[in-house]
Amino acid sequence: MRKRLFVVLGVLVVVTLALAGCAPAATPTPEEVATAPPPTPTPVPAATPTPPPEKVTLTIWVDPLFAPAIEEISRAFTEQYGVEVVVQPMGMDDVREQTLIAAPAGEGPDIIEGPHDWVGGLVEGGILAPVDLGEKQDLFLPAAIQAFTYEGELYGMGLIIENVALFRNPDLVPEAPRTWDELIAVCEGLGIEYCLLLQQGDAYHFFPIQTSFGGYVFGLNPDGTYNPGDVGIDSPGSLAAAEWLDMMVKEGHIQAGVDFDTARSLFAEGEAAFYITGPWNLPFFQEAGVPYAISPIPAGTEEAKPFLGVRGFMVSAFSEQPLLAQAYLAEFWATEEAIQRYYDATKKPSAFLPVQEKIVDPDIAAFGEAGLHAMPMPAIPEMAAFWGAMGDAVTLVMQQQADPVEAFQNAAEQIRTLIEEGQ
Repeated sequence: MRKRLFVVLGVLVVVTLALAGCAPAATPTPEEVATAPPPTPTPVPAATPTPPPEKVTLTIWVDPLFAPAIEEISRAFTEQYGVEVVVQPMGMDDVREQTLIAAPAGEGPDIIEGPHDWVGGLVEGGILAPVDLGEKQDLFLPAAIQAFTYEGELYGMGLIIENVALFRNPDLVPEAPRTWDELIAVCEGLGIEYCLLLQQGDAYHFFPIQTSFGGYVFGLNPDGTYNPGDVGIDSPGSLAAAEWLDMMVKEGHIQAGVDFDTARSLFAEGEAAFYITGPWNLPFFQEAGVPYAISPIPAGTEEAKPFLGVRGFMVSAFSEQPLLAQAYLAEFWATEEAIQRYYDATKKPSAFLPVQEKIVDPDIAAFGEAGLHAMPMPAIPEMAAFWGAMGDAVTLVMQQQADPVEAFQNAAEQIRTLIEEGQ
C-alpha cells in the first residue's frame, strides 16, 4: 500500500529544469582564432533563487461534530507523507450546498464528509468522482457499500452507520414500551409536560413513526431500488401516522416548538420521559449524568423502520489532487488503525467490519437492535424534494395549523410537482 501511495505522491512533485546549449558548438579553425576580435566580457547574471516546491494539500469539508477527530487522525498522514490536510468545519447543509456552487468554479474541497443520501444529487450534478477501494471493499458492511453505490458505481467510503432509537429515562419509565399504545399509557400515568420529545419539522425523526403505521417515502422496484414515481406521503399508512401525531399533540404528550438543542437539554435535565434521537447525543447525555436506556422505536400497526444513514467520505470530481484524494481514503483511512481511532473519538457504530466486530459497548448494541428493521435513506436525486415538504407538513400538524390529512396530502403533491419539474 505504501508503495502505491508513494507513487501517487511522486507524481505531484513538479521539478522545472532550465535546459540550455542543447546543440553542440562548432569548433573554430586556427585562422578564425587568430583574426577574431577580442571577446566582449559578458556580464554575469545575478543568481535567481530556485523557488521552493509548492506545498501539497488536501482540503476536506466536514460537519463540525466530526471535524476534530478527522483533523487529529489526519496528522499521521501529514507526518508520514508531508501532505497537509486542511479540515474545514461547516454546517452539514452548507457542506452540500457550498460544494455544489464552489466545486465547478475550482474553489471547492477535494473531499467532503456527509451522509450517503447526498450521492444521487451530487452525482447527477457532476460533483462526485467514483471511489475505488479495491479488495478493501469487502472489509466494509455490505449495507454501507450499497448506500454509497449509485447506478452501479461506488461514490463514497462509509465510516459510521446511524439510526435513531427511543431513549427513555429509566427513573421515570423502568420498562421499555413495545407499542405506541403502551407509551401513551405511560404518558397518561406520568402526567408530565414533556413526555415524548420529537423535534419539530424534522422528517428524519418522524420517519420511524410514519413507517410504524405502514407509511413510506418512495415505493420499491422489484430489484429493491427506490421508485420516485411512487410517492407514499399520502398513502393510508402515512396519513394514519399524521393523525396519530395530531392526537399526541392534542393530548399534550408531544409539545410543539421543540428543536434539537431544546430536546436534548430537556432530556439531559430529566424533564422528559422519552426522546427519539440517535447515537450523536450519547456523549452529551453521558456528560450530563442523566440516566437513560435505549430501545427500539415502538410499533404501531407494524414494526417501526427508522432510516439507516451511512456517513463517510466522498471525492470531488473537481479535486486538483484526485489520485492523492483516492489514496488518502483507500490506503490511509481504510485501515483498522485509522477507523479504530475514529470510533474511539466518535463512539458511533462503525461501517468497517474489523472495528465493528470488536465493539462491546452496550449502547451501540442497543442501537443495532433498534436498527434491525432500518431502511437505507434513499440516495436518489428525488429525495431532495422530500425533506422540505415533509418537514413543513410535520410542523403544521405539530403547531395545529392544518388538518393532518390535508397537510400530508399537500406535501405529497408538492413532492410530485418538484420531481416533475426536476427540482
